[in-house]
Amino acid sequence: MGRGVMLSAVGGLFCLLVVLVLGWALVAYNRLVRQRNQVQASWAQIDVQLKRRYDLIPNLVETVRGYATHENAALTGVIAARSGAIAAAGGPAVVHRAEAENTLTQALGRLFAVAEAYPELKANQNFASLQGELARTEDKIAYARQFYNSAVLTFNTSVQSIPTNLVANLGGFRPREYFQADSTERAAVQVRY
Repeated sequence: MGRGVMLSAVGGLFCLLVVLVLGWALVAYNRLVRQRNQVQASWAQIDVQLKRRYDLIPNLVETVRGYATHENAALTGVIAARSGAIAAAGGPAVVHRAEAENTLTQALGRLFAVAEAYPELKANQNFASLQGELARTEDKIAYARQFYNSAVLTFNTSVQSIPTNLVANLGGFRPREYFQADSTERAAVQVRY
């Protein structure tokens, strides 16, 4: 009878241990799902701000074109970079999207450098308004990137940490890429009034 009680106690402890491990695995899995969803939501915010930026650019280009008609290289560069960024938006790779956005940022910088040579353009109310709106949008993009990268950090830490990585591997969770600025282009577009 003593042996039967001992086996029953060991069996009960084993069942309790199995229940605890399964409970922990469910909690870990649900946390990974929440973190993955946060990464996706923060990526969507980047998309919203980049779309806003894309919508501002044609108006900006047309305003500059009215004053600086012989600056076709800068205008064409911005239009091509915008098209490249929009095309990269359809792809899944964060790295390619970041590269396209960095190219667009550089092209906008060149456009604003051209605008500096035209005092009438700088004094134009429409141009000043577009510059201000683009500057605010660039700030929002920077914040959205920061929020996205923070969400990726939290998610990647969970996916790569022991023992949560066991649940992550079984659940198909993989680390995400950061949205990084190109090493030559770490600053936002400089908008001067």
